[in-house]
Amino acid sequence: MNKDDVFYTKTMAKVYADQGKLEKAAEIYQYLLKKEPRRQDLIEALAEIDKERLKKGHADLDELFSTWLDLLLRHSRLQQLKKLETSIER
Repeated sequence: MNKDDVFYTKTMAKVYADQGKLEKAAEIYQYLLKKEPRRQDLIEALAEIDKERLKKGHADLDELFSTWLDLLLRHSRLQQLKKLETSIER
């Protein structure tokens, strides 16, 4: 028995998923499916994890886009201030 047999269980995958550790949960479900590829409950659980990972990915993209937009606006304001400074110095 290797160490994965002890810790890689459906229950442990659910615990990881409930904690938001979706990558680890998916790893465990994939491991279990390699051992028992026809288990519908594992297939469905992995599909649910994949759906959550996709949602999380979209949320991460939303946050990244928001940060990018904020930086773009700050850059624009900085450029305007530099132009104003240049015109005042003349």
